[in-house]
Formats: sequence, structure tokens, C-alpha cells
Amino acid sequence: MNPVINFVEFENRVISATYRNLMIGAKVLLVDKTSGEPLLEPVTTINSPTPSGALRISLPTSVKAGDYFLRALNGHGEFAAQSVEFLVG
Repeated sequence: MNPVINFVEFENRVISATYRNLMIGAKVLLVDKTSGEPLLEPVTTINSPTPSGALRISLPTSVKAGDYFLRALNGHGEFAAQSVEFLVG
């Protein structure tokens, strides 16, 4: 069972993504591609009992323009999956 997170689109400071095989307690982080460091916010926690679903992540104004990707961590805080890179304008 390989976890997957897919970036779908970025519009009006909202990231749309889908996921598969992520269980309750998994976290999705926004990561700056240049530094490789996750941002402190937003952090989205999977609360659905279904291991597949969709996410809408609103970006705070503190997130600057640049290249980012989503990183999923399992309930133990270990790497689970990563999305493709995308541009926040």
C-alpha cells in the first residue's frame, strides 16, 4: 500500500490535492522547493477514516511566491509521499 499525494491546482491562494492510502493522523505539509524546509503553516491533518480523498488547503498571506511541493507524513511523522512541484504566484 503506497501512499500518494497529487497536486491538482492552485487558484485564489487555495491548493487542491488528492491523496490515496493516507490514514487518519497523517499530515500534509507545504515545502519550499529551494530550501527543502517545510513551512510552519499550513499543516493539514487527515481526519477521514477513508484512506483516499481530496484536500483544499488555504494559504496564509505569509506564504510568499515561489516553487513548492506537498509532503505527506504518516501518523508517526515519517515520510509517506510527495507531490510534484508547483508555483505559488
